[in-house]
Amino acid sequence: MVASSPTILALDFDGVICDGLIEYFEVAWRTYCEIWSFANDTPPDDLALRFYRLRPVIETGWEMPVLIKALVDGILDDKILHEWASIAPKLLLNDKLQAKEIGAKLDKQRDEWITTDLDGWLSLHRFYPSVIEKIKLTIDSGVDLYIVTTKEGRFVQQLLQQEGVNLPAKSIIGKEVKRPKYEILRNLKQEAENKAISLWFVEDRLKTLQLVQQQADLKEVKLFLADWGYNTQAEREAAQNDPRIHLLSLSHFSKDFSAWL
Repeated sequence: MVASSPTILALDFDGVICDGLIEYFEVAWRTYCEIWSFANDTPPDDLALRFYRLRPVIETGWEMPVLIKALVDGILDDKILHEWASIAPKLLLNDKLQAKEIGAKLDKQRDEWITTDLDGWLSLHRFYPSVIEKIKLTIDSGVDLYIVTTKEGRFVQQLLQQEGVNLPAKSIIGKEVKRPKYEILRNLKQEAENKAISLWFVEDRLKTLQLVQQQADLKEVKLFLADWGYNTQAEREAAQNDPRIHLLSLSHFSKDFSAWL
C-alpha cells in the first residue's frame, strides 16, 4: 500500500519550486561576454527564446554560458537537444577552458548582481503557482523538508526568504556540497536513524531520477518528475512509461499529498 504522504520530502529548486529562466539567460549572457570577450553586449533577438527552449539540456550552472556559445557559433537547436553531452566538452576543449572556471565566473557575476541590484535580481525569478504555499504547509505539517539543488545554497536561501520561507541552512543542500543528488538522498535516509521513513524526491530532470533508480539501496525512495519544469515531451512520456517514476502535475503538487498519486 502506498503512503499518502512522506516523512521526508526532498525538492529540487530550479524547475520545481522556482522558474528562473529570465535570470539564467541574463547571468549566462553576462558570463559568456566576459569569457569570450563579445564586443556587442546586446544579445541577438532570438537568442533568449532559443536558450529557454534548450534549458532542459542543462544539468549544472557552468553549462549555461557554454550553451550560449553553442548557439552563437551556429550549432543547430536539434543537434544541441540530442548531442549536448558531447558538444559541451568539445567547446571547453576548443578554448582550453575548465567547467570549474566557468562556474566560478558565473557565481561571481551573480554575487556582484545581488550586491549591486538585489531587487532587480529577485524580480527576474518567478515561483510556480501555489508552490510557496505548499512549502509552507509542508513545513507546518511536520514533514522534514529539504531542498536538494545544483544551485548555490546561498542563492536559494535568498530567494526563499524573499517569499517568507525561512528554512534552516542544513535543509538547503546546494552545489557547494559537491555530491550527486542520489548520495544526498542516501545521507538523508541514513540520518533518519532507521526510523520508519517515507522519502519522496521531486525533480524536473529525468536523468537525475534515473540515477537514483540505479542505486540498489534507494529502491524505496518515491520518485516524481515535475512536468512543469525543464524537461521535454519525450522525457515526460518516458517517465509516464516507467513504473518507478510518477509524473507529477502542478495541480496535484498544490493539493494535499493524498492527491499526488
